[in-house]
Amino acid sequence: MANAMPSGGRPAKSSAAGGAAIEIRLSRVAQFFASLDPAPFHEKDLDPAAEAFIVDWVSELPAEARLRLVIHLPADAALGDDAAGIPTAFANYFRAREAAAWRQLRQHWRDGWPTLALGLGFLLACLGLRQAALELPASVWRDGLAEGLLIAGWVALWRPIQVFLYDWWPIRRRARLAARIAAMPVEVRGYG
Repeated sequence: MANAMPSGGRPAKSSAAGGAAIEIRLSRVAQFFASLDPAPFHEKDLDPAAEAFIVDWVSELPAEARLRLVIHLPADAALGDDAAGIPTAFANYFRAREAAAWRQLRQHWRDGWPTLALGLGFLLACLGLRQAALELPASVWRDGLAEGLLIAGWVALWRPIQVFLYDWWPIRRRARLAARIAAMPVEVRGYG
């Protein structure tokens, strides 16, 4: 997406009434979309640089900020059918990204339950072996083995705890961000 960013690569900020405008200047409509995507126009993937630019800017703006995307095209291209389809294609693309993130989150939860069951089973086995080890005559080796089994059992729960407490937040954040971007109004303006 060469030369697609406005000068300075910063989105223009408009008045509070209009919200924040992310502005992209293109020389042709095709720059906005992935060139190798054979899908129909309204289902095309965005150019990776365009997507990264938009996602980065929306990520940096406050969650309550009203957003809009303004795409500047040459005047003749801005009046064409392809330009008229940009808002729909843009929304479809980010709705698909949102749906993919929610699917990933559901899969994450499904993968987490067996991990938790395995971790708990291992913990119980370690606790049982520890109890058996404590029945041995007192020695440094017995105490070391007992403590090692206790630690190993609890360490086995590290991954399930990570899955259920921490790993899902970025996926959820990505889904919400995609939904926020998909809902942005898109305006195509002509220049020159």
